[in-house]
Amino acid sequence: MVKFVECTNCHTTIQLPHGAQSIRCAVCRAVTTDTKGPRKGTQLSTKTNNNSSLSNTIKPPSVFGRKRALIIGINYKETEGKLEGCINDAKCMKYLLINRFKFPQHSIVTLTEEEKDPELIPTLHNIRVAMYWFMQGVKAGDSLVFHFSGHGSQERNYTSDEIDGYDETLCPLDYETKGEIVDDELNATLVRPLPRGAKLLALIDACHSGTMLDLPYFCRMDRTGRYVWEDHRPRSGSWKGTSGGEVILFSGCDDHQLSSDTECLSKVTSTGAMTFSFIQAIERGQGTTYGSILKAIKSFIRNSDCDLGSNISPCLLTMLTIGGVSGLSSRQEPQLTANEPFDVYTKKFSL
Repeated sequence: MVKFVECTNCHTTIQLPHGAQSIRCAVCRAVTTDTKGPRKGTQLSTKTNNNSSLSNTIKPPSVFGRKRALIIGINYKETEGKLEGCINDAKCMKYLLINRFKFPQHSIVTLTEEEKDPELIPTLHNIRVAMYWFMQGVKAGDSLVFHFSGHGSQERNYTSDEIDGYDETLCPLDYETKGEIVDDELNATLVRPLPRGAKLLALIDACHSGTMLDLPYFCRMDRTGRYVWEDHRPRSGSWKGTSGGEVILFSGCDDHQLSSDTECLSKVTSTGAMTFSFIQAIERGQGTTYGSILKAIKSFIRNSDCDLGSNISPCLLTMLTIGGVSGLSSRQEPQLTANEPFDVYTKKFSL
């Protein structure tokens, strides 16, 4: 049974460990005590209908070395920030994982507006529940993939955890009324609990996604493929690493940049530029190492004959939060961050 409480300070939904009576919020650090017992609608359903709950939508294999994926694609239909290619990204990523990397279809949860199950609509609550499910029972030998395609934004940081003074955020379908998911929460949910021997590959195709998981090390690669690891550990001393596991993130752009949603690359339909380029790198045999993938993605976007800047749909929250997009770079440069630095050209890519 998965139980949630609401932070009494910032109102973030938090998973309460089994048997615990209180928990410290990873976002605002306030302590919340569970005084009301189980709340209606705060635990994963155990209905027998396979289409009625996340817990029955997917039953992870019990064998050692399990593969599991959470894929989220949001087009924000009927909103001013409507996108065209994010659900396509989700479908393509699922196809890639099943057919290229042999992920069992039943071990992949996909959240998009097209899902018929209301618990698979990418609302703030459903994404949080899915992420908590995603990390349940993870152990050595497990291979996890988290993919998000949609809007990303920023908000001011007041804890000295961010070099640029801003937290990065993901925008659920209902972000205009329910709010965003801050990078601190993503780190606390997906990164810090990962145990030794388990690995997580994250791909976040969104604006301002460079350090979306708040990972400690940033791989800065130039046009020639030369790179250096930058130390992004918070000056406050906060721990942003894992519990021994490996986390690597490919992001659509740097924190100060916007990501493109365009049909110019595929020539057929709209996609996220980073997701499309990542899949192209894998399919063209350029996915041998993490360095070869990053270099191929950057090169593909840079050398395309598309004016990607004209296809960018900036998040409205970005314009409201940091006063417009005039100070932002429209040139998209995919990035790589990790919980530990490594030789990107010798470390083999694997899922």
